[in-house]
Amino acid sequence: MNPKRRLRAVEAGERGALAALAQGARYGGNPGHKKNPGDFGLTPPSGARLGACLCDDANITSKAEALRYLQEGLRRGLVSERWCGDWPQNVWAVSDAGWPLEAQLENRGTGT
Repeated sequence: MNPKRRLRAVEAGERGALAALAQGARYGGNPGHKKNPGDFGLTPPSGARLGACLCDDANITSKAEALRYLQEGLRRGLVSERWCGDWPQNVWAVSDAGWPLEAQLENRGTGT
């Protein structure tokens, strides 16, 4: 297990703060995880990064859908122990089809 990706034990009293974070969260995306750019506004690289899981494989094709999963992960407390400022470094969720998803903090100033 990667120690940088350890799930934080979230206390019941923290749920409200995480729900508030979810409201302000933004989704940016990583072109190395996209085969087709969809409406993400990203230009995918000519070849997928070796070993990279693709949003396309999980059938996530819109930025709104990716943001929904990010916000759901925050509300459920599926966050890493590692934080940068007010934001967790990683947030996890599970897609409606059962795919495990991970988002990584890109910009702690904007919550992206």
